Amino acid sequence: MSEQTVASVGTVVPDFELETYNPEDREFGRISLAELRKKKKWTILVFYPADFTFVCPTELADLAEKYELLKKLGAEVISVSTDTKFSHLAWKDAEKLLAGVKYPMGADVTGAVSRLFGVYDPKSGLALRGTFIINPDGVLVSSEVNFYNVGRNADELVRKMQANVYLAKHPDEACPAKWQQGGKTLKPSEKLVGKVFEALQ
Repeated sequence: MSEQTVASVGTVVPDFELETYNPEDREFGRISLAELRKKKKWTILVFYPADFTFVCPTELADLAEKYELLKKLGAEVISVSTDTKFSHLAWKDAEKLLAGVKYPMGADVTGAVSRLFGVYDPKSGLALRGTFIINPDGVLVSSEVNFYNVGRNADELVRKMQANVYLAKHPDEACPAKWQQGGKTLKPSEKLVGKVFEALQ
């Protein structure tokens, strides 16, 4: 994988592999995009700056509350930082906020995967707060990046996943702002031009 390559929305993501700590079985392992694609899984990558920090455990705990729902939508969630798998294990055991974390914790110690997604900060050697959704065909369909000091909301991640899963089955439709599962969608055509208000009533 070239360090110059940066995945962009709408394109196929090059394969990557990560060492992991799996909290459910308390074992180290590996996970790859190729393996997840083979299983027809959606892949959600949640990059964060570092273990044993302050905003990060609040985000991972929030994500843990939505993990089962995201799995039901066909996704595997992987949290990723440039820490080692050993640090992940120690942090998971030490920080009570992480008690509910069951998803794999990826160790991107070289920063290669963080660079691939454009979240690697060479000044610190850490990853920015990036959330990425990759569909079962390996196409990046969603990208969100925050700076170090702003935490994310897993409710919005769930909404985006629900929308992307719906649109994968209904490619001729589009989800408007604030769309919620079961809500009205739009069918772009010449008839919709200038008539979005009416379509949403």
